[in-house]
Amino acid sequence: MASLSVITPSYQPDLELCRDLAVSVKRFGPLNVSHCVIVPPKDRAVFAGVGEVHTVDEYLPRSFLRIPGNMWINLRRPIIPARGWIVQQLIKLEASARSEADVVLLVDSDMVFIRPFDVDTFLTDGNVRFFRAANAIHKDMTRHIIWHRTARRLLGLPNVDRLPLHDYICWPMAWSPAIVRAMLKQVEATTAMSWQSAIAGELHFSEGILYGVYVDEILGGARYCENTMLSVNYSDEAPLDAAAAAQIVAGASSADIALMISAKSTTTADVRKEILRALTA
Repeated sequence: MASLSVITPSYQPDLELCRDLAVSVKRFGPLNVSHCVIVPPKDRAVFAGVGEVHTVDEYLPRSFLRIPGNMWINLRRPIIPARGWIVQQLIKLEASARSEADVVLLVDSDMVFIRPFDVDTFLTDGNVRFFRAANAIHKDMTRHIIWHRTARRLLGLPNVDRLPLHDYICWPMAWSPAIVRAMLKQVEATTAMSWQSAIAGELHFSEGILYGVYVDEILGGARYCENTMLSVNYSDEAPLDAAAAAQIVAGASSADIALMISAKSTTTADVRKEILRALTA
C-alpha cells in the first residue's frame, strides 16, 4: 500500500498553530500517515506530542552553525551566512529526500486540514500530483523571477528571459521523495559541491520553484499535473476581520482539503476558529 508523510518545520511562536495542524492530520488523514514536525532543539520539549518531533540539527550537516539573528554559518562555505528562511528550506529538502513514503506533503504550521485526505489524493497510477500554475509569473513578480533564475543555475540550465513563467508554489506541496533525491544529485553534479552548501550560498531561493523547474525541464514534465492547490489560502500580512473571514469561507470549494491563513497576518485565534468551524461543520 502506498504511503504518505507530512513534513512541518515549526518553532515555539507557532506552537498552537502547529498543534491545530497536528490534530487535523490525525482527524482527516489516513491511519498510517506520519507527521514529522521539525523544531529547534530548545523547542523540542514544548512540542512533545505534536506529531513526531525531530530537531533541525538532525537534518543539517555538522558544518552548519547557528549564529544570532536567525542566521547560520556553513563552515565549508562561510561567505555568505545563510538566512533562517533558506536553512528551513534545506531542512524540508533533506527530510523529503530521507523519506521512505511514496508521497511527502510539505505543510507549514499555519495550515490546517479541513476534509479527509489520503495518499490517493496526491497519487495516480504511481505518479505524484504535480502543481503547475501555467504562465502565472509576470514581470511584476520580481522575487519569483529571481527564484527561477536561481533554480536554473543550480540545475545547470541556461537562463531564459521570456515571460510569463510557470509557478509551482502551492499549499500543501506534494513531492515525490525519489524525485527530490535525483534533483539534489543534479544540483551536486552542476555545482561540484554538496547541495546544502550550494543552496545555502544563495541569497534568494525557493524549494518549490527548484522542484518544479526540475520536473518540467529535466524530467520533461509530469504525468499527473494539476493547476489547483486543493486549499483555501490567505497570504496577506494583514489580519482577517469577520467580513473578510466570511469571504474566505464563501470562497472554499468542495475540493479543498486544507486552509492556510498566514501566521504573518496576525489573524486572531478566535477568527481562525470561527473559519474552521464554518469549513468543517
